[in-house]
Amino acid sequence: FRGGAELLFDGVKKHQVTLPCQAEPWDIRNLLKWIKQNLLKERPELFMQGDSVRPGILVLINDADWELMGELDYKLQDQDNVLFISTLHGG
Repeated sequence: FRGGAELLFDGVKKHQVTLPCQAEPWDIRNLLKWIKQNLLKERPELFMQGDSVRPGILVLINDADWELMGELDYKLQDQDNVLFISTLHGG
């Protein structure tokens, strides 16, 4: 989490997580739900909008824009690095 997004997660920028086993492969959509339930500490409306991230949150999967990877439908692989960067700034 970067660009201020980490403030919603107790200021912790990096989380190394092991996701629980489930019948279907994990995708970004399910990861976001898991993050909201397990890591997000405050103001979910600043990170999530519906089932996705809010506009202004850049998502990178292994340093590539998630739009190139299938966004919410991207199937997570072991050791994937998912980065959320807030591009919103106060003024």
